[in-house]
Amino acid sequence: MTIPAPLRYRITPIRPEAHLFEVTLTIAKPAPAGQRVALPAWIPGSYMIREFSRNIVAIEASCRGRAVALTKLDKHTWAAARCTGPLLIRCEICGWDLSVRAAHLDQTHGFFNGTSVFLRVPELEDAPHEVEILRPRGPGYAGWKVATTLPRAPGTHLHAFGLYRAASYDELIDHPVEMGRFTLLKFSACGVPHEMAITGKHDCDTRRLAADLQKICETQIRFFHGRNAGAKQVPFGRYLFQTMAVGEGYGGLEHRASTALICNRRDLPHAGMEGVPEGYRTFLGLCSHEYFHTWNVKRIKPAAFAPYDLSQENYTRLLWAFEGFTSYYDDLMLVRARVIDETAYLGLLAKTIQGVLRGSGRLKQSVAESSFDAWTKYYRQDENAPNAIVSYYTKGALVALCLDLLLRSRSGGGLSLDDVMRHLWRQYGAHFDTRGAGVPEDGLFNAAVAVAPGMKRVLKRFFDTAVHGTADLPLKALLGSAGLELAVERGGTPALGARTAAAGEGVRLTHVLDGGGAQAAGLSAGDVVIAVDGLKVTGASLDALLARRKAGATVLVHAFRRDELFERTVRLDHAELTAEIRPAKDAPAAAVQLRHRWIQT
Repeated sequence: MTIPAPLRYRITPIRPEAHLFEVTLTIAKPAPAGQRVALPAWIPGSYMIREFSRNIVAIEASCRGRAVALTKLDKHTWAAARCTGPLLIRCEICGWDLSVRAAHLDQTHGFFNGTSVFLRVPELEDAPHEVEILRPRGPGYAGWKVATTLPRAPGTHLHAFGLYRAASYDELIDHPVEMGRFTLLKFSACGVPHEMAITGKHDCDTRRLAADLQKICETQIRFFHGRNAGAKQVPFGRYLFQTMAVGEGYGGLEHRASTALICNRRDLPHAGMEGVPEGYRTFLGLCSHEYFHTWNVKRIKPAAFAPYDLSQENYTRLLWAFEGFTSYYDDLMLVRARVIDETAYLGLLAKTIQGVLRGSGRLKQSVAESSFDAWTKYYRQDENAPNAIVSYYTKGALVALCLDLLLRSRSGGGLSLDDVMRHLWRQYGAHFDTRGAGVPEDGLFNAAVAVAPGMKRVLKRFFDTAVHGTADLPLKALLGSAGLELAVERGGTPALGARTAAAGEGVRLTHVLDGGGAQAAGLSAGDVVIAVDGLKVTGASLDALLARRKAGATVLVHAFRRDELFERTVRLDHAELTAEIRPAKDAPAAAVQLRHRWIQT
C-alpha cells in the first residue's frame, strides 16, 4: 500500500482564456502553532528577484470544509491559523509570462515552472511531494498531452495527465511542465531516451533536428563520462527539451533532466535546408548550452546554491565559471560533434571576443564582481550598462578559452580545461545527490591547480588578472599558441558613438558609449534623433547617411529629449570594432596539432 505524501498539490488550468491556473496544496499535518507557506522569490538559473507571488489572484485556506484565517506576513509568505488538519490552501494564479522562467496559459497550451505555482512549506521541503496535473475542462482540450520529466506515479502513463511525485520540493520545482498539442521528436543518446516537445506553429524538419541533437548530446555525455559511456553513467534516466517556437524570442533555462527553450520558429531547420544557417546554429548553441548545464550548474554548483535559499538573493562570485564556462563549451561542443566546421566555430569565437571588447564596462568590473552583482546589475541592465558592467557569460567564456589554451600550451597539449571540468565532476557533481556539496569560492582555482600542480604560480597570476582584474585578456598570445591570428580592427561606416533603435519618425539612442562623439556632444540615452545635417533620418537611413562621411568629421544633429527639440554638433567616431580569427600562415606544426586536439577532440 502506498503511503500518501505529507504534501499534495493539484494544478488545473481552470480558465485558459483568462490565463488562470487553480492550485491547491493539502498539508496532512500542519504545524501546531499555525502553518506558514511561501512562494519562491526567484527561480534557480535566473539570478533576479522576480516576486512570483504578484501573480496570485486569490488565496484562501480551509480545514475539513471550514474556512481558516490566512494572514499575509510579507510579499510572498502567509500564515494559516491553527488547525488539526488536513489544511487545504487554494490559489488562483495568473499565467501570462511567455518566458522560460514563469507560467503561461491560453487556449493553445499551458506551461509552468514549479517556482511560479507551488507554495513551499519550509519545514517540509525535504519530504516527499505529490502533484496531480489535470486537463482543462471542455471537449476542445481532449487532445492535450503533458511533456515533463517529473517522476510519474504508478498508473500515470508517459505524456498523460495524472499523478506525479517528487522526493523533495527542490525536485518538484526542477521539472517544468508543458501541456497542449505539441510536436514530439525522439532520439537516443548513449542509450538514454531524449525528447523534444515543440509548441507553436512551425515547419521543422524533425528528423534533421533529432539527428543533430543526438550528436551534440552524445558528445557531451562522452565528455564527462568517457567514450564508452552508457545509460548507467548518465545522471538522468530521460531528458526533455521543451521548446516554444515564436515569431521573435530567444532564451533557455536549465533543469536537472530537461530544459525550457524559446526560439524564433524560423531558426528551426526546414525540409531541404542546406548547411547550418546562422539562425539554426544559434538554436543548436542554445540547446547545447542548456544541456551542458545538466552537469555544470545542476550538479557541479556553487556552494552558495547548495541548497538554494529561494526567499532571497544567493550571492556567489563564481557565475563566470558556471555560466561562462558553459558559454565556452556550448559552441565548442557543436564543432566537436561535427555539426559545424572549424571555420564556423572560429567565427562564433570571434563574435564573442568582439562583443566583450565593444563594452568599456570590461575595464571597470571584473567577472567575479559581475557574478556577485548579477542580482542588481546584469539582470537589471539599463542604458549605461555597456559603460559599467561586463557579462560573466561572454567574458567568462573568454576566461575559459584562455585558461584552456594556457593549460594546453604550458603542458605541451597534455592538460586542458576538459581535465578541470572532469575533476570538478568527480569531486562535486557525481555525488551531489548524496553529498550535496557545492564548489567553494576558491574551488575553480583549486581544481585547476589539482589538474596542473606544477603551474600553481602561473595559474595564480592568471586568476588574479583574468577573474579578479579588469585588464584585457591575453587573447592574441594564447590563440597564437594554437596557430591562430586574432585581428581586431575599427573601420567601415562612421558612428555617432551610440547604439540605436528605430523609433517612429526617428532613431532612438539606446546606449551612449563612454568617450564617444555622442557623449562628448551632450546626447543621452533616450534622445530621439530626427535629422542629421538637415536631412530626416530613420532606422534604415542613418547608416547610409553616415557612410558618406569619414570618422572625425562633424555633423549637425537635431533631436528630441522628451518633447523638447535641440541640436548638437557631433564628431563622428570610427565604427565599433570587429574581430576575426584565422589560421596563421606558416604556423608551427606543434601549434596546429594543439589546435586540432583542442577543437576536434
